Amino acid sequence: MRIVKKIFFLMLLAFSTLQGFALEAQQRFPKPEFANGYEQPATTAPSPRALLLEYLDLFVLLAALSLVTWLVVKKRSRKGVFWTSVFSLLYFGFYREGCICSIGSIQNIVLGMVDSSYTIPLTALVFFLLPLAFSLFFGRTFCAGVCPLGAIQDLVILKPIELPKWLQKVLGLIPYLYLGLAVLFVATKSEFIICRYDPFVGFFRFEAPFHMLMLGLLFLAAGIFVARPYCRFFCPYGVLLGWMSKFSSRHMTITPAACIQCKLCANSCPFGAINEPVVETGKRLKNVNRLIAYFVLLPLWMAFGGWAGSMMHVPLSQYNKTVYLSEQLIAHPELKNDQKNIDIRTFLTSGKTTEQLFAEARDIRHQFYIGGWLLGGFMGLVIGTSLIRLSTFRRREDWEPDKTNCLSCARCMDYCPVKKEGVIEGGT
Repeated sequence: MRIVKKIFFLMLLAFSTLQGFALEAQQRFPKPEFANGYEQPATTAPSPRALLLEYLDLFVLLAALSLVTWLVVKKRSRKGVFWTSVFSLLYFGFYREGCICSIGSIQNIVLGMVDSSYTIPLTALVFFLLPLAFSLFFGRTFCAGVCPLGAIQDLVILKPIELPKWLQKVLGLIPYLYLGLAVLFVATKSEFIICRYDPFVGFFRFEAPFHMLMLGLLFLAAGIFVARPYCRFFCPYGVLLGWMSKFSSRHMTITPAACIQCKLCANSCPFGAINEPVVETGKRLKNVNRLIAYFVLLPLWMAFGGWAGSMMHVPLSQYNKTVYLSEQLIAHPELKNDQKNIDIRTFLTSGKTTEQLFAEARDIRHQFYIGGWLLGGFMGLVIGTSLIRLSTFRRREDWEPDKTNCLSCARCMDYCPVKKEGVIEGGT
């Protein structure tokens, strides 16, 4: 632990030193000054940062990921992971006010793919790719001690209960839907829903609409009994991290030597992310028949999901400002004379005609129709493959972490009585 504390304090020292130099640099985009007394409205996101400060964010991200990975894979230290998560909460959460964020960077990546005029910021690109790269080789160490959203939830885990497996499977579909909706809204240039509905950014910035503060408090209150509810059942970036982690070659292991089947690790995991041993039951033929049936039904799941998604394109498209404004003008033509409506004023000053507005709205709605098919088909694929995995038999002799869902928090390591030499704690 002395080494961990030294590294922790060195990171704090480096952070304060670099910050001192960086504060001497001016912001690249200073706010304009007006002579007529106009006051700018309060921003909902932090102001653009000096280039040196952006590089500082990247350095801290790489350092924190490297430290947590070393603590999990090599040192097997839960305390080290905890204190690193506290640092990440203070830096990426309260100091950086939740921006830039690896979770929200999904939207920057999608926008860069669909809009040729948009250049993805280097910070957003690295924040998106670096945790995925670490997850591909070492598991979800980003979730363990670097993500501020996970860290703030980790602090309130007091009396975790284990949810039924079937309920975990059902709730586990929500992040896939959230990811699909986030991609759809960005691809249609409608909304950045991940950032808008971040439940904890209000705490990080000490300001938020009342309903968002209540949402964050609700997540924290639920987190007392259901460990990390946002991470497990809502986080869209967790879907991508789970996909990468599934193929990790150096994922954390519960025990450093032979497992003694004590089950202490499973009892200590508040996330239900440890798989129990599986032995041959003599029902393999029945499982094979079920597996074949699920493979046959997979295209039907996708087709039905695509159809259901396409049926939702009208209400979903109403979140787009152009579509919403066009519907308002069609239903209430008199609104065109409402000079107090900022949306109407913006439209009138754009020089476009109402026919052009309606044509744009129809085009966007068609995009939602196509996107609805793709989103629904994606959800059908997720549900179908989930059923296939449930019917797949894999022999397992020891208690092992589920690479997809394990957050690499290292709690189970503290409870494992087996040491590196294979000696049971308390034995001779």
